[in-house]
Amino acid sequence: MIKKDVKLGKNVVIHHPEQVNLYGCTIGDGTRIGAFVEIRNGVTIGKNCRLQAFIFIPEGITIGDGVFIGPHVCFTNDKHPKAVNKDGSPLTADDWKLEKTIVKDRAAIGAGAVILPGLTIGQGAVVGAGSVVTKDVPDGTTVVGNPARIHKKQII
Repeated sequence: MIKKDVKLGKNVVIHHPEQVNLYGCTIGDGTRIGAFVEIRNGVTIGKNCRLQAFIFIPEGITIGDGVFIGPHVCFTNDKHPKAVNKDGSPLTADDWKLEKTIVKDRAAIGAGAVILPGLTIGQGAVVGAGSVVTKDVPDGTTVVGNPARIHKKQII
Protein backbone atom coordinates (compact mmCIF):
# COMPACT_ATOMS: atom_id res chain seq x y z
CA MET A 1 0.00 0.00 0.00
CA ILE A 2 1.35 3.39 -0.99
CA LYS A 3 -0.65 6.10 0.77
CA LYS A 4 -1.59 9.27 -1.09
CA ASP A 5 0.56 11.42 1.24
CA VAL A 6 3.81 9.74 0.08
CA LYS A 7 6.09 12.05 -1.91
CA LEU A 8 7.96 10.18 -4.63
CA GLY A 9 10.83 11.83 -6.51
CA LYS A 10 11.55 11.39 -10.19
CA ASN A 11 12.47 7.92 -11.47
CA VAL A 12 11.76 6.15 -8.17
CA VAL A 13 11.46 2.40 -8.76
CA ILE A 14 9.29 0.32 -6.44
CA HIS A 15 9.75 -3.20 -7.74
CA HIS A 16 6.53 -4.60 -6.23
CA PRO A 17 4.29 -1.67 -5.25
CA GLU A 18 1.56 -4.04 -4.09
CA GLN A 19 4.01 -5.53 -1.56
CA VAL A 20 5.23 -2.40 0.26
CA ASN A 21 3.76 -0.19 2.96
CA LEU A 22 4.66 3.49 2.55
CA TYR A 23 3.02 6.10 4.79
CA GLY A 24 3.64 9.85 4.70
CA CYS A 25 7.31 9.54 3.75
CA THR A 26 9.48 11.28 1.17
CA ILE A 27 11.51 9.22 -1.30
CA GLY A 28 14.25 10.96 -3.30
CA ASP A 29 14.87 10.83 -7.05
CA GLY A 30 16.24 7.59 -8.47
CA THR A 31 15.77 5.51 -5.32
CA ARG A 32 14.93 1.81 -5.72
CA ILE A 33 12.78 -0.06 -3.21
CA GLY A 34 12.39 -3.84 -2.97
CA ALA A 35 9.42 -5.92 -1.85
CA PHE A 36 8.07 -6.06 1.71
CA VAL A 37 9.54 -2.73 2.79
CA GLU A 38 7.68 -0.57 5.32
CA ILE A 39 8.49 3.12 5.62
CA ARG A 40 6.53 5.20 8.14
CA ASN A 41 5.34 8.80 8.45
CA GLY A 42 7.92 11.58 8.34
CA VAL A 43 10.80 9.41 7.12
CA THR A 44 13.00 10.97 4.45
CA ILE A 45 14.96 8.79 2.04
CA GLY A 46 17.56 10.59 -0.11
CA LYS A 47 18.33 10.37 -3.81
CA ASN A 48 19.72 7.27 -5.54
CA CYS A 49 19.35 4.95 -2.56
CA ARG A 50 18.88 1.20 -2.82
CA LEU A 51 16.59 -0.45 -0.31
CA GLN A 52 16.48 -4.25 -0.46
CA ALA A 53 13.55 -6.46 0.61
CA PHE A 54 12.07 -6.76 4.12
CA ILE A 55 13.31 -3.45 5.59
CA PHE A 56 11.49 -1.64 8.41
CA ILE A 57 12.01 2.13 8.78
CA PRO A 58 9.84 3.75 11.48
CA GLU A 59 9.15 7.40 12.24
CA GLY A 60 12.20 9.54 13.11
CA ILE A 61 14.65 8.13 10.57
CA THR A 62 16.46 10.23 7.95
CA ILE A 63 18.44 8.51 5.19
CA GLY A 64 20.92 10.52 3.09
CA ASP A 65 21.75 10.23 -0.62
CA GLY A 66 23.31 7.14 -2.19
CA VAL A 67 22.67 4.88 0.81
CA PHE A 68 22.49 1.09 0.48
CA ILE A 69 20.30 -0.81 2.93
CA GLY A 70 20.46 -4.60 2.72
CA PRO A 71 17.61 -7.05 3.20
CA HIS A 72 16.00 -7.53 6.61
CA VAL A 73 17.48 -4.36 8.14
CA CYS A 74 15.46 -3.06 11.08
CA PHE A 75 15.61 0.49 12.43
CA THR A 76 14.17 1.28 15.86
CA ASN A 77 13.03 4.58 17.36
CA ASP A 78 12.28 3.94 21.04
CA LYS A 79 14.95 3.26 23.69
CA HIS A 80 12.45 1.89 26.21
CA PRO A 81 9.74 0.06 24.24
CA LYS A 82 6.68 -1.24 26.04
CA ALA A 83 3.03 -1.88 25.25
CA VAL A 84 1.30 -0.56 28.37
CA ASN A 85 1.70 2.01 31.14
CA LYS A 86 2.28 0.97 34.78
CA ASP A 87 -1.49 0.89 35.33
CA GLY A 88 -1.93 -1.53 32.43
CA SER A 89 -3.52 1.02 30.10
CA PRO A 90 -2.36 1.00 26.46
CA LEU A 91 0.38 3.46 25.54
CA THR A 92 -0.55 6.51 23.51
CA ALA A 93 1.66 8.75 21.38
CA ASP A 94 2.24 10.92 24.48
CA ASP A 95 3.62 8.03 26.52
CA TRP A 96 6.92 7.53 24.70
CA LYS A 97 9.83 9.54 23.32
CA LEU A 98 10.73 9.32 19.63
CA GLU A 99 14.49 8.92 19.18
CA LYS A 100 15.74 10.15 15.80
CA THR A 101 18.38 8.38 13.71
CA ILE A 102 20.38 9.77 10.80
CA VAL A 103 22.13 7.75 8.10
CA LYS A 104 24.48 10.04 6.18
CA ASP A 105 25.28 10.01 2.46
CA ARG A 106 26.82 6.92 0.85
CA ALA A 107 26.60 4.74 3.97
CA ALA A 108 25.94 1.02 3.52
CA ILE A 109 24.07 -1.22 5.95
CA GLY A 110 24.43 -4.97 5.50
CA ALA A 111 21.71 -7.61 5.60
CA GLY A 112 20.01 -8.27 8.90
CA ALA A 113 21.53 -5.35 10.78
CA VAL A 114 19.58 -3.77 13.64
CA ILE A 115 20.00 -0.04 14.20
CA LEU A 116 19.10 1.09 17.71
CA PRO A 117 17.49 4.53 18.16
CA GLY A 118 19.05 7.95 18.47
CA LEU A 119 22.21 7.24 16.46
CA THR A 120 24.11 8.66 13.52
CA ILE A 121 25.68 6.43 10.90
CA GLY A 122 28.39 8.52 9.28
CA GLN A 123 29.08 9.44 5.69
CA GLY A 124 30.54 6.49 3.79
CA ALA A 125 30.30 4.23 6.85
CA VAL A 126 29.66 0.49 6.49
CA VAL A 127 27.64 -1.62 8.91
CA GLY A 128 28.41 -5.32 8.52
CA ALA A 129 25.69 -7.89 7.98
CA GLY A 130 23.97 -8.99 11.18
CA SER A 131 25.48 -6.19 13.26
CA VAL A 132 23.59 -4.56 16.12
CA VAL A 133 24.48 -0.87 16.13
CA THR A 134 24.34 0.58 19.66
CA LYS A 135 26.57 3.67 19.20
CA ASP A 136 27.22 6.31 16.55
CA VAL A 137 29.31 5.12 13.61
CA PRO A 138 31.92 7.72 12.54
CA ASP A 139 32.31 8.79 8.92
CA GLY A 140 34.24 6.29 6.80
CA THR A 141 34.23 3.57 9.45
CA THR A 142 33.28 -0.11 9.12
CA VAL A 143 31.60 -1.70 12.13
CA VAL A 144 30.73 -5.36 12.68
CA GLY A 145 29.30 -7.60 15.39
CA ASN A 146 26.90 -7.53 18.30
CA PRO A 147 27.35 -4.97 19.63
CA ALA A 148 28.89 -3.40 16.53
CA ARG A 149 32.53 -2.46 17.01
CA ILE A 150 34.98 -0.67 14.75
CA HIS A 151 36.59 -3.07 12.31
CA LYS A 152 38.46 -0.51 10.19
CA LYS A 153 38.53 3.10 9.13
CA GLN A 154 38.58 3.88 5.45
CA ILE A 155 39.17 6.93 3.31
CA ILE A 156 35.86 8.35 2.13
